[in-house]
Amino acid sequence: MRIVPQPHPLPDPQVWTVRGMALPGALASLLRTGGWLHPGQQALHDLMPWFEDPLMFMPDLHAMRFQNAFLDHIADDSSLCDLFRMTRGSRSGHPLGLPWLDVDQAVFIAVNEYAGDDVALALDYRTDPADPRVVASDFWTDPRQCSWRTVAPTFTDLLTALQAAWSARSERGVQQEGSRSAEQCADG
Repeated sequence: MRIVPQPHPLPDPQVWTVRGMALPGALASLLRTGGWLHPGQQALHDLMPWFEDPLMFMPDLHAMRFQNAFLDHIADDSSLCDLFRMTRGSRSGHPLGLPWLDVDQAVFIAVNEYAGDDVALALDYRTDPADPRVVASDFWTDPRQCSWRTVAPTFTDLLTALQAAWSARSERGVQQEGSRSAEQCADG
């Protein structure tokens, strides 16, 4: 007898959490609908001119939780903390600021596409728990160590910047689909 696992009902997207932090409602909705997509390399380059490696935008809540489990391992290894400039603010005697990432208040929203690149785009909840700042790793400005740099002051600002790229991709997809249909009619 074959047992088929039943999908677990997902919580209301407005209360989805990763590592105990509530995701912004807009991100939860995008994850729920499959809309959290890579906007294209040019759009990312426009936002992060220093960033060179390709990123993978996590397609769903499960993938986001899986990728974020790594943060706790980094925070508990002092040699990795120094290399990646990540640590736990709860263990620090003073508030942490950029270029450090406070692992206790961060969630990865996109990670390296290729193993070994070790780069990420993250929500930084130190600024606002409802609409956190968006930061990205920078290994290119100073190759000796990572720095975390601001990409957008809020997640809402990031969405605004990416919306044009997503719209352009969507329009191109519709145009390409329309031209394929026209070709099929001509061939048919």
